[in-house]
Amino acid sequence: MRAVILMFDTLTRKYLPNYGNDWVHAPNFKRLGERTMTFDNFYAGSMPCMPARREIHTGRYNFLHRDWGQLEPFDNSVFEHLKNSDIYTHLTTDHWHYWEDGGGTYHTRYNTWEGFRGQEYDQWIPAAYGKNHEQPHKNNINTFFDPKTRPEKYNFLKYGKSNLAHLTQDDTSYPSVQTMLSGIEFLKGHKDLDDWLLQIECFDPHEPFVTPQKYRDIYDAKYTDNIPNWPKYSHYDEEKDAETVKKLQIEYAALISMIDVYLGKILDYFDENDLWKDTMLIVNTDHGFLTGEHNFVGKTAAPWYDELIHTPFFLHIPEFSNMDGKRFDKLCQTIDIAPTLLDYFKLENNFDQDGNSIYEALKKDQNNHKEILFGNNGGHVNIYDGKYVFMKASKSEANFPNTQYTLNFNFMKGFLPSFFLNNMEYVKGTRYSNGMPMMKYNLQEFPMTPNSFKYGDLLFDLEKDPKQLNPLKDKKIELMMIKKLIKKMKSVDTPPEVYERIGLTEEALKID
Repeated sequence: MRAVILMFDTLTRKYLPNYGNDWVHAPNFKRLGERTMTFDNFYAGSMPCMPARREIHTGRYNFLHRDWGQLEPFDNSVFEHLKNSDIYTHLTTDHWHYWEDGGGTYHTRYNTWEGFRGQEYDQWIPAAYGKNHEQPHKNNINTFFDPKTRPEKYNFLKYGKSNLAHLTQDDTSYPSVQTMLSGIEFLKGHKDLDDWLLQIECFDPHEPFVTPQKYRDIYDAKYTDNIPNWPKYSHYDEEKDAETVKKLQIEYAALISMIDVYLGKILDYFDENDLWKDTMLIVNTDHGFLTGEHNFVGKTAAPWYDELIHTPFFLHIPEFSNMDGKRFDKLCQTIDIAPTLLDYFKLENNFDQDGNSIYEALKKDQNNHKEILFGNNGGHVNIYDGKYVFMKASKSEANFPNTQYTLNFNFMKGFLPSFFLNNMEYVKGTRYSNGMPMMKYNLQEFPMTPNSFKYGDLLFDLEKDPKQLNPLKDKKIELMMIKKLIKKMKSVDTPPEVYERIGLTEEALKID
């Protein structure tokens, strides 16, 4: 049994021809849809980057119990389980968060891993980006909004400029291209071997949206000054920023066109060596990106609208090859990847997971979930039942309590401040921690947490309003969704503080 996971970061489904796009040049994504099942109703869960990856490892929601962080000592990583079951696992990636304190335990779950440096704010090389570090292709960094609006302690642009200065007109100077070519080299060495899993994980098309000029030429992007390729996550002015947003969409599309070329090379290798007959292929992402929809650019600053959370997903399983080229419209989610891998490799699944193997959905042509949850820690708690999306906001702007349950002692960058360490409480284990005692503390403020109180509760009918332009005001439907939300939250061992934070009453908690 062999498997390949090709994972992109920040790949938005509406930019792919597989999901109706008619202007982004991505012929190999279209070709991918002919050799795999295209999932129309696949959703992310815990946001953003590392919480999503924890779901892939564990098959469990992350956002209800804690924020961004490492894998927990009590976690069951599917990749470590494969490794311990004599399935050779290899990760090749340029996802630079694996080099940070808050992501440092993920890549070491694999037998081996290879990393390519230089994406985004990766603190890779000295930040000397003066006259000797000019970008030769003139794709100058532009933050779309005034970089002075970024809090200084989170302003890592000096590293970003230094990284960008090392990019040229040669595709192979780009870490994501190096990552995909590395994946092909692994395939060359293992195509005649059995019992392995390869994960090719690309940071692109995450911002900064920078490519060689030839990909910008596809969209006639000749301008070389003030390129909006590195946006600040924020609301934008529909009149003042309209032209800039359009340019931003082109820069994002150009980056998708670049990764599409190297997706094609991976598909070529599958074709030339007939890997389709005995190798699973998953192509996925962690989340999407707002490029002007709902008057937002970015992610985490807005509620988790459909453009962000409804993700592209492609799957080829040799024993279901008769479904290649077809579309699958049943409800599935990121948490389903881990149990699906265990099913594919025919390993006994003794883990208590929130996800379900997609095998069952395929065999029975049914939804993998009646309802799903999604969100990021401290923001809206969201539920989707296949028709309605209900977003439950915090009851107050204080957003308290936002209790963290963890055995991790760091943020994305650096250790927890002494304030949190001094106020930690030792608590008994739960289902979430597989019975292992944990620490808990209240996280009062975190830069990646949107102010859900500002937006309030939101209800949408995705069947009638797929773009989520017209929030519903219907108390009867809202109560129905609250009942479903509570039932689903209970099933995944949601801490009591979450109910309190989003204002669910004692009476509501008695709902069966």
